[in-house]
Amino acid sequence: MSRQVALLFSVACGLAVANVYYFQPLLDVIAADFQMDHATVGVIGTATQVGYGAGLLLLVPLGDLVNRRRLVVGQTLLSVLALIAVTLVPTAPLLLAAMTAVGALAVVTQVLVAYSAHLADPTDRGRMVGVVTSGIIIGILLARTVSGTIADLAGWRSVYAVSAAATLVMAWLLARVLPHEPTPRQRMSYPRLIKSVFRLFAEERVLRTRAVLALLIFTALTTFATPMVLPLSAPPYALSTTEVGLFGLAGVAGALGASRAGRLADRGHAQQVTAVGLTAMLLSWLPIALLPQSLWALAIGLVMFDFGLQSTHVANQSLIFEVRPEARSRLTAGYMVFYSIGSATGAIVSTVVYSQAGWTGVCVLGAAVSLTALVYWAASRLTILAR
Repeated sequence: MSRQVALLFSVACGLAVANVYYFQPLLDVIAADFQMDHATVGVIGTATQVGYGAGLLLLVPLGDLVNRRRLVVGQTLLSVLALIAVTLVPTAPLLLAAMTAVGALAVVTQVLVAYSAHLADPTDRGRMVGVVTSGIIIGILLARTVSGTIADLAGWRSVYAVSAAATLVMAWLLARVLPHEPTPRQRMSYPRLIKSVFRLFAEERVLRTRAVLALLIFTALTTFATPMVLPLSAPPYALSTTEVGLFGLAGVAGALGASRAGRLADRGHAQQVTAVGLTAMLLSWLPIALLPQSLWALAIGLVMFDFGLQSTHVANQSLIFEVRPEARSRLTAGYMVFYSIGSATGAIVSTVVYSQAGWTGVCVLGAAVSLTALVYWAASRLTILAR
C-alpha cells in the first residue's frame, strides 16, 4: 500500500465521517427551522449515531465476504443520495430518517480502515492505519468548521448539498484508484457472517477490552462536542456558526500531534500509548471547564482531548487487527459498534445535562467518563499481569 493510496483513504474517510458530525454547530438553526427545543434537538445526533451503529453491524462485516472495491464505491454512491435527501426534507421526522441513513452509509470509513490494514505491510500496519484513522478524526473535527462556515453563507441545508457533490467526486476517485482484488474466499451465509461478529467477542479478550474503551472515549467526545455550540452561541460570546466551527481547528492540532501513535504501536508500545492518551483526555477537562471564562482555555483543552482520543483509538485498532487477519472487517465492526453506542449516548445525555446543570454539569459528566476509561484500562492491565 503506497502512501498516496493511504492518503486518499484518509481523505475519503474524513469526508464520509464528517457527514455524521456536520449538525453539531447547526443545532440552533436546525432547532429553529423545525421548532425543536434544546433538550430534544440532541436526538438528531442520536439518530445519526444509531444509523452508524446499524451500518457497522450490518454493512462493515461484508468486507470479509464480498469484493471490497465494489462495497466501498457502492456505499459512497448511496451516501450521495442520502445527503441529497437531507437537503430536501420538510419535517423533523423525515430529517431524522434521512440522518439515520447518512449515519448508516458513513460506515464506509471503517470498511476503508480494515481495507488499509489488509493492504499494508505487517511491519507498517500500525502507521498506515494511523494515517487513515487520522483522516477520520480530522474529518470529525473539521466538520464543525466546514458546516459552520457554509451555513453562515448559504443556510444549513447547503452544508449537505456541498457534501453530496464532494462525495460524488470521491466515489469517482475511489473507483479509479482502488486496487482490483479477487473477492475474499470466505464461504458463509450473510446471517452466519453477522453472528460471527458476536462470536469474536466471546473468543477475543482484546476485542472486548478495546471495545469498552471505545465506548467510553467516544462518549466523552460527544459529551462536550454536542452541547458546546450552545454556550458559545449564547451571550456573552454570541459566536456565529462559522466562529463556533473554527474550534474544530484546535482539535486538528491535537490529532496531528498523535500521528506517531501508529508507529509506536508497531514497535510494541500500544499499552503505553493508551496510558498517555487516556490521561491526556482526563486532564483536558480542566481547561475545557473554563469555557465561560476563556476561549483560549477551551482551545487548549480541545488540543489535549483530541490528542488523547486519537492516540487511544489508533492503539486500540492496532491491537485488534493483530488478532484475526481473516476477520478484520468483522473485528472493526464489533469494535466500532461500541464507538457508535458511546457517541449516541454522549450526544443525548449531554444535551439533557446541559439543560439542567449548564456547562459545569457537562464537564463533570465528561471527566467522570474519562476517569472511568482510565480506571478500566488500568484494571484490565492488572488482571492480565495477575495471570
